[in-house]
Amino acid sequence: MSAKNKPVYVYGPVPSRRLGYSLGIDVIPFKTCTLDCVYCQLGPTTHKTIRRKNPYPPNQILSQIRKAIQSGQQIDYITFSGSGEPSLNFSIGELIREIKKFTRIPVAVLTNTTLLYRKEVRKALKSADLVVPSLDAATQRLFSQINRPHPHITADKCIQGLKTFRGNFQGSIWLEVMLIKGINDSPPHIQKLKQVISEIQPEKVQLNTVIRPPAEEYARPLTPEKIEEIKNELGAHCEIIAEFHKKGQTQPSQDLEEAILSLVRRRPVTLSDISASLGKHQNEILKYLNFLLEDGKIKYVPHQDSVYYEPN
Repeated sequence: MSAKNKPVYVYGPVPSRRLGYSLGIDVIPFKTCTLDCVYCQLGPTTHKTIRRKNPYPPNQILSQIRKAIQSGQQIDYITFSGSGEPSLNFSIGELIREIKKFTRIPVAVLTNTTLLYRKEVRKALKSADLVVPSLDAATQRLFSQINRPHPHITADKCIQGLKTFRGNFQGSIWLEVMLIKGINDSPPHIQKLKQVISEIQPEKVQLNTVIRPPAEEYARPLTPEKIEEIKNELGAHCEIIAEFHKKGQTQPSQDLEEAILSLVRRRPVTLSDISASLGKHQNEILKYLNFLLEDGKIKYVPHQDSVYYEPN
């Protein structure tokens, strides 16, 4: 395989409001997940599974991480996130432990929480410095409506798994909650969620809403006023991370931004079109598309099962 066609598992570092400059690690094939969330900015899940596999060689992933660190770029976190649920990679625990051997840069894992009921998954994530699990629903009805899980996953399994993980994890937990207008923002559900959060005891609760193009058009954002009201209800450790504006946020690379704009101006393009054209990971491209959407320089147009980006 030529260097040009070599798989890329590492992207960035990309500017992140929460994590500073984050070096993304993608260890799962695109849209392989345990959930099919209505708000997912990557679109519908194409492979819904709970089976953990080793889709990529760990040594190649580690080699790319080392190379990124040696480049001298600023990296505040090494972050397992990517195009699906990272804990579906059977080697994630080994990867975290190996990373810790050659760098002091903290390791974060962004997870949808669904596999934490498994002892081997909790053990795999134990070496991370920061785990950012998501929990959008405190009831099975809303969990099914919002997250559309694999049949073997339930809300109770997620909550109990997260509680057990919290009891043995020495790092930090920042719990993310995605709020959707008219679905999980009612006062009774927020009260139920507040009770569950008090049992989990995360260091932070981070509220988000549907700012980016969702998988389903009916997934709508809360207003800044409504999300502020919920923040106040959930208490002192709660903060809002929804990007209603970019004030104070790290600016993206102007070169990459201009390259993306150049492609968009020629014809409507998808995320995969831009990624292939520029030779950049889809998650890195997505970050910059979101900056351009927020600035009003481009717009997105859903068509069938795809989203196309066009000049605004």
